[in-house]
Amino acid sequence: MNILIVKTSAIGDVTHTLPALNALRCRFPKAHISWLVEEASADILKGHPALDRVLVCKRKQWIGDFSKSFSVINMFKEVWNFVKLIRDTEYDLVLDFQGLLKSSIWVLLSRGKRKVGFGPGMDHAEHSYMFLNERVPAVSMDLHAVDRELMLLSSLGIACSNIEFGIPVGDSDRQEVKRLLQSYLISENDNIVTINPMAAWETKLWQNRKFAQVADRLCQKGFKVCFTGAGGDHDEIENIRSRMTCSAVNLAGKTTLKTLAALYERSKFLLTTDTGPMHIAAAINTPVVALFGPTAPRRTGPYGKRHTIVGVKVECSPCFKRFCPTTVCMQEITVNMVMHHIERILETDV
Repeated sequence: MNILIVKTSAIGDVTHTLPALNALRCRFPKAHISWLVEEASADILKGHPALDRVLVCKRKQWIGDFSKSFSVINMFKEVWNFVKLIRDTEYDLVLDFQGLLKSSIWVLLSRGKRKVGFGPGMDHAEHSYMFLNERVPAVSMDLHAVDRELMLLSSLGIACSNIEFGIPVGDSDRQEVKRLLQSYLISENDNIVTINPMAAWETKLWQNRKFAQVADRLCQKGFKVCFTGAGGDHDEIENIRSRMTCSAVNLAGKTTLKTLAALYERSKFLLTTDTGPMHIAAAINTPVVALFGPTAPRRTGPYGKRHTIVGVKVECSPCFKRFCPTTVCMQEITVNMVMHHIERILETDV
């Protein structure tokens, strides 16, 4: 049996779908399972024991090449070669876990006997369900994303009795993190905590000075503080560090997704905004203290019982807006509130 999973992005969304992958492998132990994913999230999947093949879509690169006239021909060649790669297998089951136009195009182009996904009634403004030949009745968007993915499988008679993510962190990833930390004079005996302060939406951001104050308090408790983020977050994290009285390490852009997972595995906990790395930490069972304002933790919070949400009750939250003139939901979160939740995690995990 050949199965194709289509979940192209983003980091958090791909992570949310890993329990569904494991449930499929449990139900079909001899199946050949492929996953179509975009390049930015592919590292999470490579080497996963439940997967046979990862099809990496370079959509963003292709869009960039299209803007450069000298690269257009090569871009079309790459896209055509990728289409041929998708179509080199006839799939018994194609599962569209994304439910967006960008994913439905690949579903349409695939050679699938059964093309399954949620039907109308959810957030399908793009009408991606039109390309399916089996439409599962929509479920509430107020369910957590992990549970929604599993309900898609449940409708096909595929049960999941145990939630497992299984991000494939290997010894080489752990050794790479060890070397990285040693380059900053952090030894294996040091207790580290990680802070991931950035997010794609400006409405999800907390004040830099408050992150600096929390980091200083953690340093005073004897922890080595490591900031994580993408390469583009480096300067903003440097701004946070400049506001600190203690020293901290800026690892923005210095990790892959797997070494990031290994770093979080090594960390006492992660303090983070609502962003992809939050889900990676939760998936490897590292306690997460997550700051939430414009989005709903019941939908996309860190999955599991070891985690805690920090937020304030304001009338307009959750609004799911990327821009806001006040971001009052985030600005009213205080340093003391965050430290209170951190203390609870430290007491529980002693």
